[in-house]
This record gives sequence, structure tokens and C-alpha cells, in this order.
Amino acid sequence: MTPERPQRGDAVALPVEPDDGSRKAEPLTPVNRGPALYAALDLGTNSCRMLIAQPRGSQFTVTDSFSKTVQLGAGLEASGRLSRSSMARTIQALRICQKKLEKHGVSRMRLVATEACRRARNGRDFMHQVRRETGLSLEIIGPEEEARLAVISCAPLVSPRTEQLLVVDIGGGSTELVWIDLSAVPPEDRARSIMRLRTGFDAQGEGPSARVVDWISVKLGVATLKDQFGDVEDDGARFALMSWFFEEQLASFSPYHKQARRDGFQIIGTSGTVTTVAASWLGLRRYDRAKVDGLQMTSAQIDGVIRDYLQLGPEGRRTDPRIGRDRHALIMSGAAILQALMRSWPTERLSVADRGLREGLLYAQMSADGVLEEGPYL
Repeated sequence: MTPERPQRGDAVALPVEPDDGSRKAEPLTPVNRGPALYAALDLGTNSCRMLIAQPRGSQFTVTDSFSKTVQLGAGLEASGRLSRSSMARTIQALRICQKKLEKHGVSRMRLVATEACRRARNGRDFMHQVRRETGLSLEIIGPEEEARLAVISCAPLVSPRTEQLLVVDIGGGSTELVWIDLSAVPPEDRARSIMRLRTGFDAQGEGPSARVVDWISVKLGVATLKDQFGDVEDDGARFALMSWFFEEQLASFSPYHKQARRDGFQIIGTSGTVTTVAASWLGLRRYDRAKVDGLQMTSAQIDGVIRDYLQLGPEGRRTDPRIGRDRHALIMSGAAILQALMRSWPTERLSVADRGLREGLLYAQMSADGVLEEGPYL
């Protein structure tokens, strides 16, 4: 499937029109119960995830969270539509989110849907159904905004030594890549310059700014890539084909053939695939975000984990506690994407980010409200 680099106008959030249905519900009105709380909800192709947080200094502290595998995009590749069963699963998860928002009296929130709802013919209809049945108003955002939010969530992980930065967000239905030139930005200001991109990839602040060289949204994520090669029976052959096919989609990404200096180049990977690979390398039987977020992994370490996955086979991966039952079916398609990325650029290290769209949504809301202090972002 040919990747798309949407025009600027196509990257603006797509609001849901007012619902004319007879069962129209009133929108959720949070109750103010103390210091302002913010919420961010990410409804993706495979998962529904939400964070509720409170600003503190240049960061935020998480008050509550929710994550559920809903497989909203199941069957989407074949039918072009969201199925009734996947929508029912998703609405059940969203009802839990609505109760959490009401319980905490959240005053500011942004609730978004991404690739599955962008692609599905009935995606907008589903947004109306969600509003009727849960009271939540979700918006379908464009690929550029999704990529931008992933980038700013990773600002705290940008090294002062980084001159060329590649941020990769491997989702369920798409993968976003953003290449940023930081060479003109003073080392001590590089993380803050990434945060300033919240207003757009063309944003210019005072003095030297981060420059987005190129970005791309490849319409292949862990779920959609798996579906494309589901008819290949051999486990190893399927993995090799997925990795090769994904790398082919990068041909139009302008930095694909760029030879950057190794010492000034950094890849940050944000996704369940990347954190699962990191947790497997650490041997964690119980996931620990504090050990995973910000971890540096070498290409050899990543390849070693992937070889271990292949040796385990489908049944071994299903029962491996490091992978987890919710991710075992998708880990090899994600690993194929990750291997293709590490093969394509001149680096021997990957920075692991247990953060992404939700954190980006929180940073953007809090920064716009002026409730975050100006760095350092730790």
C-alpha cells in the first residue's frame, strides 16, 4: 500500500458534526473538584487508551489511566468498514473512560481517533454513535497531527548531542516517521525546540528552531501489516516478507538514503512493539515503565530479541510472559517494522519511549494553557 504524505490542510483535526439522532446525549460536563485535571484519549486501530493527569512543573503526574485492546480495525482491510462487533467492544471501553472522566471531574480533555476511523467508510458514523451512547465527543485527527503529537511527547528523551533526530511511532494501522534537523539549535535548547513544534511542523520560535526535514505516514501498522501477510503459513518467511515490504514503503521518504553521522543521529521509537522488545531484553516478567522508558538498546540487542521471538514460534510467543497475551499476535509484524527501520539508517542505538499520542495531547493542552513551566523536560 502506497504511503501518503498528506497536504497541510489535510492534517487539521476533523471535527465531528452535530448529531441529529433521536438518542442524542448531552456532552460530558466535568465537575470542578480541585486543581485542574487534563485528559487525553487515543482510540487507535488496536487499542483504546486514556490518561488523566495534573500539570507539575515542566511535566505532569498521572492521576488515572486506562488501556484496553479493542481491535477496532479488525476486518477493516477486507471490508473497508468497522464491524459491529469491533464497534461494540470499543463502546464498552469508552463507557469505562467516560465514568473515569466523570469520577475525577476532568476540566480539560482531548479525545481523538486515528487511522482506523480515518480509513473506515463508516468512521464518522461511528463517532456519532459514540457520542449518542457515551456522551464523549471524539475527533478524527489527520496523520500530520498524529505524527506531531508523538514527536512532542518524546521531547524529554532528546539528547543534547543529537543533531539529526528520527521519531518513529508504530501504531496499529499506520506508522509515522518524522526527521528533524537540530543542528542549528544550541544543545541545551534542543528538547525545548521539539516541544515548540506543538503548534505545527512549520512553527518558528525566537532564535534557531528545530527544522522538520520530512515526515511520512505509512499506512502499515502492526495490525494492518499482519493482515496483509496472514496467508503466509511459514513463520520465518512471513516475518522476512513483512520487513522487506515495509522497507519498500520508505522509498519516498526523503531522508531514506541520507548518510548522517552516527555520533549526531538519534532514533526514538514509541510504540507497544518497542517497549515489548525492551521489556523482553530486560527479562521483565512484570512490565516496569521506569526501567523501559528512556532505555537505550543497540541494534544487536534488538536483533537478538527478534531472533528469540522467531525461535519461540507462534505458540511460544503466545505463552511468553514477557510479551503478554494481548500482544503476542502482533509482535512479529511490529518487530518486522522495527528491524526495517534499524536496517535503513546509520545508527547502532534506539531510544525506547514509553510515551506517545496521549502524552503529546497532554503536553499540547497544558502548554497552550500556560500551566507548564519552561523546561527542563526530564
